[in-house]
Amino acid sequence: MRIPLVGKEPIEAKNMGFTLIHEHLRVFSEAVRFQWPHLYNEEEEFRNAVNEIKKIIQFGVKTIVDPTVMGLGRDIRFMERVVKATGINLVAGTGIYIYFDLPFYFLNRSIEEIADLFIHDIKEGIQGTSNKAGFIKIAADEPGITKDVEKVIRAAAITHKETKVPIITHSNAHNNTGLEQQRILVEEGVDPGKILIGHLGDTDNTDYIKKIADKGSFIGLDRYGLDLFLPVDKRNETTLKLIKDGYSDRIMISHDYCCTIDWGTARPELKPKLAPRWSMTLIFEDTIPFLKKNGVSEEIIDIIFKENPKKFFS
Repeated sequence: MRIPLVGKEPIEAKNMGFTLIHEHLRVFSEAVRFQWPHLYNEEEEFRNAVNEIKKIIQFGVKTIVDPTVMGLGRDIRFMERVVKATGINLVAGTGIYIYFDLPFYFLNRSIEEIADLFIHDIKEGIQGTSNKAGFIKIAADEPGITKDVEKVIRAAAITHKETKVPIITHSNAHNNTGLEQQRILVEEGVDPGKILIGHLGDTDNTDYIKKIADKGSFIGLDRYGLDLFLPVDKRNETTLKLIKDGYSDRIMISHDYCCTIDWGTARPELKPKLAPRWSMTLIFEDTIPFLKKNGVSEEIIDIIFKENPKKFFS
């Protein structure tokens, strides 16, 4: 399967190169932006995204996967604009990001009808453009697998079986939601090797992380820099332990960085306390040097950042 790129021709998975699997050009509250647009500055958001992408290109990044979907402010035209300004390969997704309830639109609408929306993005294009989604994004967090969250998970499974695109999740690493997401998807017939359970790096409980990897899915150590969930040094030690225990072929590493985010918990004045080093370059400045210093070979680095994304999207 060729991977669709925003603003470019599709590529073969083998041509993805060095890939960051979970980064956001922009995240915002859709309802707030629609009602009070004066709160937002699109040109500043564009500059933020372009500047961050240009930095990672200097470190050899060729492709980013942006799991911004409904609920996070997906805007395919904004993504396309950033691609044109930087040349980065960008894979966009489809899906719904909720922790509790679906919007009222989905009341009395079926799981199959939700899946039809995802399939449209993959086969026809996103938001009236020719840019097609290359994966499905779903979420579950502190409230666990609510009724509506489960509907989205099962809709993702239907979509995967119809289109063969992989699934990336947002999970809470402390309440078993990752294992539950995996269980439901596999129950619905999804190949576990086409599932990436996200945000497992928010815990240093490697036994939990290994349970998911041992069932055949990829494990997302993908929130580097978000110290409010787990500091960088503990993330590094967890990653190193998993590599030494033989899980390098299951690991995906990224930052979950948001070049702009409007969430109240991410206000600029809070960043120095909660996430002082959060950026799209932290992995290159800290994690990769740490791993190499502790005996991790260049071959293993390539497996994590090149081979694993290639397998996931192949």
